[in-house]
Amino acid sequence: MPNNNLYLNKPLEEQINNLCRILYESELISEALRLIPSLELPNWYLGAGCISQTVWNSLSDKEEPGYGIKDFDLVYFDDKDVSYEGEDKYIQKAKEIFKNFPHEVEIKNQARVHMWYEKKFGKKIEPFSSCEEAISTWPTTATAIGVRAVSPNNLSVFAPYGLHDLFGMIAKPNKVLVSREIYEEKSARWLKTWPQLKVVPWEQQ
Repeated sequence: MPNNNLYLNKPLEEQINNLCRILYESELISEALRLIPSLELPNWYLGAGCISQTVWNSLSDKEEPGYGIKDFDLVYFDDKDVSYEGEDKYIQKAKEIFKNFPHEVEIKNQARVHMWYEKKFGKKIEPFSSCEEAISTWPTTATAIGVRAVSPNNLSVFAPYGLHDLFGMIAKPNKVLVSREIYEEKSARWLKTWPQLKVVPWEQQ
C-alpha cells in the first residue's frame, strides 16, 4: 500500500517540503533541474506528469528510475517572441544539453499555445498571460503542478489545486480545458501503470 497517508493531512508547507525531498531524491528530476538553467529560459517550470508521477512512484515504492514517465514537460513564458523559431531555438539547444538524458524533454512557450491549440484539440482559447495561468488549465488537479529551482536544493512550487490529490494518488479532471475523452484516456493509462491510483469519474467532478 502506498505511504500517501503520511502526507495527506499535513499542513501545506510540510507537504511542499516533502514534495521537494521526493523530487530531489529522484536522480532524473535532480539532473533535469541541474541542466535546465543552462537553457536560460524565461519564467520556466518543470511540470505535469514527470513531477506527479515521480511522487506516485515514491509513494508506491517503484524502484525503476522514471517508471511510467512518458516525457519531461518544460514550459516557459515569453510573450515578446511567440514565433515557432523563437521556441525552436530552445528546443535545439536542449537537444545538446539533454543529449544523455534518458527521457524526451518537451519544451513549449506557453505564450504561444493559443496559436496551435485549436488545430490540435478542436477548441479555440485565449492567449495565456503567464505560465501560472497555463498550468492552472492542465488536465488533472494532481498534474497541474510546476516546480523550478530557485537555489541549490530549494524549489519554488506552483500547485493551484494544492497537493492533496497528488499525495492522495487521486486522478481528478480539471475541466477548464480538457475534454472527457482525453481525461478518460489519460486516467485509464495511468491506472494500468499505478493500480493504487484512485480515478474520479468525469461525471462526478
